[in-house]
Amino acid sequence: MSTSSRSTTRRSLTAAGATAALALTLAACGSSGDSSSMPGMDHGAKSSASSSPSASRAMGDMPGMDHMAVGNGLSDTKDGYRLTSKDATLPSGKQAAYQFTISGPDGKSVTDFVLDQTKRMHFYAIRSDLTGFQHLHPTMAADGTWSADLASLTPGSWRMFASFTPTGGPGKGKDFVLSRTLIAPGNATKTPLPAPAGRTQVDGYTITVKGEPMAGMAHPLTVSVAKDGKPVTDLQPYLNTYAHLTAFHEGDATFAHLHPTTEVTGDHGGPDLNFHAELPTSGNWRLFLQFQTGGTLHTAALTLPVG
Repeated sequence: MSTSSRSTTRRSLTAAGATAALALTLAACGSSGDSSSMPGMDHGAKSSASSSPSASRAMGDMPGMDHMAVGNGLSDTKDGYRLTSKDATLPSGKQAAYQFTISGPDGKSVTDFVLDQTKRMHFYAIRSDLTGFQHLHPTMAADGTWSADLASLTPGSWRMFASFTPTGGPGKGKDFVLSRTLIAPGNATKTPLPAPAGRTQVDGYTITVKGEPMAGMAHPLTVSVAKDGKPVTDLQPYLNTYAHLTAFHEGDATFAHLHPTTEVTGDHGGPDLNFHAELPTSGNWRLFLQFQTGGTLHTAALTLPVG
């Protein structure tokens, strides 16, 4: 064999060895394990959905996966769109209306929005310690001024989030999440974030979350609902899904909407609900699950660690 042929053979063997090693590494990473960071928090997805074009297309075909949010929601401006409000403070201890507008890159108020889970605008209020969660659907006046009727605020710093998708303009088809802060006057007392747990209870229901998301990667989460030790199968559609899941990051209140991937097939759903989780940063996230039974809306909360 010539020197050139031997060199070519060595390169081929080296490449084949590297390919085999990579395959073994991916297989090891994709294998399920028995260990878990906490009770009820089993391993979820094995790789990011954005790792290949085919995976991205598959994820885009899931219910609720038509749009992905732009940014982390911690700014009042993004790509020329701006959230504006005259309300820097609101009274604590009583109901109050928060008014705001959304303007586009041309400086004019945006008045046309895409329906997202049956609503043109989703509005969230969260205190800096991740308590006091409110998810509202404000009303818009003809001039583009939105009004969100907030329930009683406890004293402290609050962040107001507006989630929307413009119908036209440069941002057509993009999900935007913009926010501003305000103060509810009074003696503010910080509530410590509850410890991470894979299970919580609300109104007699037991909520279990399974999954182990990694920062910046797409992973599935499975939420199971039970009552009196029995699986719940009478979840009613709420916002065109059987449950709505929102998350906020400890420390900075970064916003994330976990998109449902379980299709609504009738008036009764459950007990298992699947969500697409793509949380941008590591640390503790506070999850708020909203679901409806018997015409009553329930809100459960738990702390989820993200590696």
